[in-house]
Amino acid sequence: MDIISNLITQTLGYSSTLLFGSTGEIITEKSGNLNLGTPGIMSIGGVCGVVGAYFYTISVPEIVPIISVLITLLSTILGSLLSTLIYSFLTITLRANQNVTGLALTTFGVGLANFIGGIINNKAEGSSGISAFPEIATIYQTKLPFAEKLGFIGKAFLSSGFMTYLAIIIAILTAIVIKRTRVGLNLRAVGENPATADAAGINVNRYKYCATCLGGVISGLGGLHFVMQYLSGGWNKSAVEQFGWLSVALVIFAVWRPLLGILGSVLFGALYVIPFSIPNLAPKNQQLLELLPYVVTIIVLTISSMRKKREQQPPESLGTTYFREER
Repeated sequence: MDIISNLITQTLGYSSTLLFGSTGEIITEKSGNLNLGTPGIMSIGGVCGVVGAYFYTISVPEIVPIISVLITLLSTILGSLLSTLIYSFLTITLRANQNVTGLALTTFGVGLANFIGGIINNKAEGSSGISAFPEIATIYQTKLPFAEKLGFIGKAFLSSGFMTYLAIIIAILTAIVIKRTRVGLNLRAVGENPATADAAGINVNRYKYCATCLGGVISGLGGLHFVMQYLSGGWNKSAVEQFGWLSVALVIFAVWRPLLGILGSVLFGALYVIPFSIPNLAPKNQQLLELLPYVVTIIVLTISSMRKKREQQPPESLGTTYFREER
């Protein structure tokens, strides 16, 4: 039972990183913007959390849990927001091609994150060459205080850090806002037909900016979660990037629905964990199993291209630059 509970806990941990990324990208794509810069934004968000942890630890004699969490969260939010603003300005204001801009942001973001992370790692002591901040990471990994008292349920589902549950809460709130509120209705209108939304008095650019920036910040939190949960608060080259690409694919799997994104992220998280959970597995077989998430991604993309129902299609104006003069 302990093996099963540990497997579920690990799955929830990895799936939370994907859920942050996919939820943020769903919000962005609902506004009609296709942000392929998600891997770069998640990388910048993660490394900014490491930077915040580094400067905090060298500035104080003793770490205060609440302050350390607030500083790392704020660092991640500011870093991911700034990178998303660059994308938004280029694609919304200057009307640059969204695909090219997103890919450029990914290349820039991953490279910048590796550069900054490398500088911090150069200050590391010891043979590992990795500068980590386990004291702060431990705070993020703290279990719910009553988890051990609930037996298997507690060990399996309530033994993760607070960001795992934050990811689920954000996904549920996103689903409610998109489906049940006027803001969500306006956002969907902007994504489906911005010209009609503009004619109805909706500020298209404002919704695009707000949705894209909010989505970028949420995706950036996924990078911070992975760094604190699995890298002990340190940085490992390009470790976050792969989750960014899987998050983009997960949006299609979830047919742009945040609640389905929760189920999809758990599935992808389980596929990611399986190769490391099978005992006495030969290295070659483990490497083959590590391909599972990407094989499933290809299958998902193939099946999604065959869908005919309108409710399973992306927003009609997704990836299209809106020119008000062409209404």
